[in-house]
Amino acid sequence: MVNWRCFVTSGFLTTIFLSGCGNWAKSPGQNSKQVIEEINVAQLMTKANETQKAEDYFNKGNHLSNLHRYDEAIAAYDKVISIKSKSAEAWINKGNALTALQHYDDAVKSYDEAISIKADKHEAWFNKGNVLIKMQRYEEALASYEKAIAIKADKHEAWINRGITLTKLQRYQEALASYDQAIAIQPNKHEAYYNKACTYAIQNKTELAVKNLKKAINLFPGKYRQLAKTDSDFEKIRSNKQFQELIQ
Repeated sequence: MVNWRCFVTSGFLTTIFLSGCGNWAKSPGQNSKQVIEEINVAQLMTKANETQKAEDYFNKGNHLSNLHRYDEAIAAYDKVISIKSKSAEAWINKGNALTALQHYDDAVKSYDEAISIKADKHEAWFNKGNVLIKMQRYEEALASYEKAIAIKADKHEAWINRGITLTKLQRYQEALASYDQAIAIQPNKHEAYYNKACTYAIQNKTELAVKNLKKAINLFPGKYRQLAKTDSDFEKIRSNKQFQELIQ
């Protein structure tokens, strides 16, 4: 889940002029101006209070999400949205909570709301792609990852997930190029090496699969040695001596 910064609240510095006996000497135009100024001050104060409430609900939603209390988090984000309907961040975090609850259709709608507010939110495109791949809507997922990358070219997570999507679509050379791009951005990204190994193994390219799996294990030995033992992507090379030695 993505961590979000809080809303920035504006501090309104205002001066309220109290009415006194001397004000009766002012012209009607001066009195009207004072009324308008006081109305403007009240509007600014109301806006500041609403912004603070929205921030409080947003922080509450994030706290509840961290506690995995996703239904309550969604209710908090809905409070934010009721105050600030154009908060892309609230729509994104609501989408994240819906994703955690496996309410994928609603999550996609939430990310789409964020995108309609701010089309350059790479987080919304990326998270939407993650949901779409869970729904096996691979072409749409690919398009979402490519939108995220177009906005933030160094988003290595999007390059990795784009590679996974391309592998699902059996576009293996493009997938490998996508993993390589992630590695160029973040050389020690173990997920990229592991997924490269999977893509090579699917193609029965044993030597390259073992080479990349070894890199992933060296970077994160406790995870990938165990994962590779049961991962169906390695079925074609499972009996290979080098592979067996590597996962022992």
